[in-house]
Amino acid sequence: MKHAVISCLHANLSAVEAVLGDIDRQGIETITCLGDLVGYGPQPNEVVELIRDRKIETCQGCWDEDIIDGLDACDCSYPSQLAERRGHMAHQWTTEELTDENKEFLASLPTSIRRGRSLFVHGSPNSQHEYLLPDMDAFAALERVEMSGADTLFCGHTHLPYVRELGNGSIRVNIKNASDREREDIKMTLPLRRIVNAGSVGEPRHGGVNATYVIHDDIKNDVEIREVAYDIDRTCEAIIEAGLPNVFAWRLSNGFEFAELAEDASHVCER
Repeated sequence: MKHAVISCLHANLSAVEAVLGDIDRQGIETITCLGDLVGYGPQPNEVVELIRDRKIETCQGCWDEDIIDGLDACDCSYPSQLAERRGHMAHQWTTEELTDENKEFLASLPTSIRRGRSLFVHGSPNSQHEYLLPDMDAFAALERVEMSGADTLFCGHTHLPYVRELGNGSIRVNIKNASDREREDIKMTLPLRRIVNAGSVGEPRHGGVNATYVIHDDIKNDVEIREVAYDIDRTCEAIIEAGLPNVFAWRLSNGFEFAELAEDASHVCER
């Protein structure tokens, strides 16, 4: 059976509707959402209510968590002080815009969803705020999957879709006793593990403007990364009308990861 995995919707209703339409046209009925329903985008209530109406099983993202608990989880991910200030502005706007009912829904979301030998999280099994980047250290990547007790770990948060196969490998541990006279080598053979990142529906950062999500075939164990075009102008106009920073619209329409990337090593997260 095929199922779809979506992530990082970021209050972009046009993109969410386009992706759900693409999923429906393929006859896929099971959808899992990896969180970040809100943040940056102009339609937080509409997106949350669409997910609720469709009864899509969803885990909590970092933005969903921060809206409920406040900006108390530092991941120092902003590329500059300007970007951080705009992020705080978007957080305040979203907090004021969301209805109490939708806030309660975000607060009720679990941090992970387990289905068979697959685990679904927003950032990593450790935290909604941890980035599992495609080029992270292989041992660290394997550790995240292995410690979660899963064969396949589905995540989002990075906005970069990828499938990373962690092939059959081994770890050798050398143990010595207190006298330092005897040593013992222990070798652990690790089976195949996989990390699948669904990218982002509402704020793509993979170098293009199309929304991304993944389809997993449980029978063949295949993963397909799909791109879906949507009405970007509609979202950009809504961003400007809402009074959110215009740069959010400019960045979205150009498919840029950041509006700027500071080389200032003195930047320290304000949280």
